Amino acid sequence: MSRTLTILLFLFFTSFSSQSQVLPKEGSKLNYRLVGFSVPSVQGANEYILEIAKGNFFNADSFKKNIVFTGNKTGNKIIGEVPSFGEKYTWRIRCNGRNKSVASVPLHHFCTQSNPRVDTTGQRLRILQSGTGYKDNYVAIDGGGVLYDMSGNPVWFIPDANGLGGFVSDIKFTPQGTITFILGRDAFEINYNGDVLWKAPRHNNVNGDTSADSYHHEFVRLSNGHYMLLGREFLMCSYECSKDSCRAVVANDKVKRPGYKKGSFGTIIDFDETGNVVWSWKTSKYLLGADLAYYTSTLDSGAKFDPHDNCFFFDEKNKVIYLGFRNINRVIKIAYPDGKVLGTYGAAFKPGTVETGSRIFCNQHGVRLSEDRYLYFFNNNSCCNTDSLPAIVMLQEPATPKDSLKIVWQYTCTMEGDYPKKFTSGGNVLELPDHSLLVCMGTDYSKLFIVNRDKEILWSALPERYMDDKKKWAPVRQYRTNIISRIDLEKIIWNTEAGEPKE
Repeated sequence: MSRTLTILLFLFFTSFSSQSQVLPKEGSKLNYRLVGFSVPSVQGANEYILEIAKGNFFNADSFKKNIVFTGNKTGNKIIGEVPSFGEKYTWRIRCNGRNKSVASVPLHHFCTQSNPRVDTTGQRLRILQSGTGYKDNYVAIDGGGVLYDMSGNPVWFIPDANGLGGFVSDIKFTPQGTITFILGRDAFEINYNGDVLWKAPRHNNVNGDTSADSYHHEFVRLSNGHYMLLGREFLMCSYECSKDSCRAVVANDKVKRPGYKKGSFGTIIDFDETGNVVWSWKTSKYLLGADLAYYTSTLDSGAKFDPHDNCFFFDEKNKVIYLGFRNINRVIKIAYPDGKVLGTYGAAFKPGTVETGSRIFCNQHGVRLSEDRYLYFFNNNSCCNTDSLPAIVMLQEPATPKDSLKIVWQYTCTMEGDYPKKFTSGGNVLELPDHSLLVCMGTDYSKLFIVNRDKEILWSALPERYMDDKKKWAPVRQYRTNIISRIDLEKIIWNTEAGEPKE
């Protein structure tokens, strides 16, 4: 054996004495198939070869006969994909030195967790139309807390541990290399392993209530590290109206009384990384002083006291927040941080009339701003156009107070199969780097698809669950979807160090 190789082997095995530098850790139970493998770097090594075998092996010969994945890199971090959930795996990384001799390393072991949400015999993402242009991307399904590749194979799921679970909403991938979502009334940030890094405070004092707060619909990790969420505020309120004017009356307590109804209003809250409130805005202060007093819905008489804020988009560069209200078919534009309402999009409510809102959009979800500064969202069309399918609308904001909101692009969604046209809840749209749009149709028929600006479908899929009692597959209810590129997912994979949750 050459002196160079002897030194190389000595350095290699010495470095492996520190198992804390080896990932995944020995005996790990992983909630993913796309795995980041790393070992300490070895001086003089110019190639690292990853080998993975299906099964639990302690003998090199048995290991070599069952290898299912091999990959190599010049660095000591390699991502490999194992074939199945609910299986045991053995792995090692061999090292080549400058003289091309190979140094073997110890065998390491882990397993992938089993879970009904990634068992494709019971739940699946059925591909309706494949699209090779997006093969290096992954889509998140919030109706199961699962990440799929674009061929419909599950690669990651939110584990049933640390107070978490699968049926979440609003999964997002942050600039900080983490994952956020809403579960029940709580909002979480986790790493790839499912370790909780941050949890929204149960008491934030924004709504003036001593009970635990409830977070809903939208959760964003900002570029400055802050967390912005939608919260709730409950008020007992009424309107005192004369012939041509009304004023809001709000009770100082939560006690029921004649003529008053419980109003469900919202808050936008900006938390710093330690959970302190640094800014907040209440929808009640705007709505109860605006034309909401004259709103009388033909579908829901209680909507006056439940405007239902369901989305926001923070244009961080221009310090503007767009906030959407489903039940009153309205989007407003708010200056940050002074809170002034800069624009109101949707029909104005007037005395003595029954309104369903703007005929341009109804019951909309997922408001955002495109790269070319068009306002866009998922138009559910379930209120003012009840016989219509939902649509994606892109609108130009008024340039002056005399101008009006204008539709510059619109795409009407389609359905495959015999399903009822019910799109009252959910749905979202995300602009992709190539300016195409990823769409989730929400509610019970939650088809996902990518459409370009020429209205060509580039990829589509349908989340489904097998119904044992009916012996057939049926759509799985979704709220939103999200997408991440392989490059960005790899950043999340390597960012696995968990901190303590901040209550």
